[in-house]
Amino acid sequence: MDEVEVVVAHSERATLRVGDVFLKVDADGARLGAEVEAMSLAPVPTPEVLWYQPPALAMAALPGTTLGRLGGPSTGSPAAWAAAGAAIRKLHDAPLPSRLGRAGRSIAVLAAELDAECELLVANGVLPADLVTRNRQVAEAALRPWTPAFTHGDLQIAHVFLDGDEVTGIIDWSEAGRGDALYDLATFTLGHEEHLADVITGYGTDVDREVIHAWWSLRSLLAVRWLVEHGFDPFAPGCEVDVLRSRL
Repeated sequence: MDEVEVVVAHSERATLRVGDVFLKVDADGARLGAEVEAMSLAPVPTPEVLWYQPPALAMAALPGTTLGRLGGPSTGSPAAWAAAGAAIRKLHDAPLPSRLGRAGRSIAVLAAELDAECELLVANGVLPADLVTRNRQVAEAALRPWTPAFTHGDLQIAHVFLDGDEVTGIIDWSEAGRGDALYDLATFTLGHEEHLADVITGYGTDVDREVIHAWWSLRSLLAVRWLVEHGFDPFAPGCEVDVLRSRL
């Protein structure tokens, strides 16, 4: 009998793998339904839905492997990273979904959330004040008007599967919806800055790299405390805190 592998688990949701089947359980049934809808609309390969019965979703495993993970070594040729960039561009060019995604928070809401989080990081001694202050300055460039795109909303490299230089599928669409395209590009290259040029080559159009750098800082500042509280380690080599330190 196949073993049950815990892919990721925290208080909001958990994903298990048994053989060639992924089982995702989400405490928010509406969010799970939005994920199924996003996969049906996305013009890129997604996992086959085997069955869906809230609060659970079963999907077929994707062929291929990911380009790595945050804090781990990156793999894949420049062509593979470019192929991922091309798939992301195809998603961003698709008709807009009705749902507002994680990458679609307003400037005012995001700025207020960021300022409150920065205060807590310093007040609770999670991060040194100079590190927080510098990255808050860098993050300011992300707080600007943007044109809505169909965004994934949590496009970590561990969510994109490739076979050679071909994208075979993208998983974990729970945060998908209308949002800032550069948020996706920044999330995908977070901690792997050396591959940003390859991704942009595949994306097929020039982008504002200063805004991508800003999203690296902003996303990391917002994530550190949540990760610690949910049993993850943002202080591990190559992870969020190292991303913040690289801006000094």
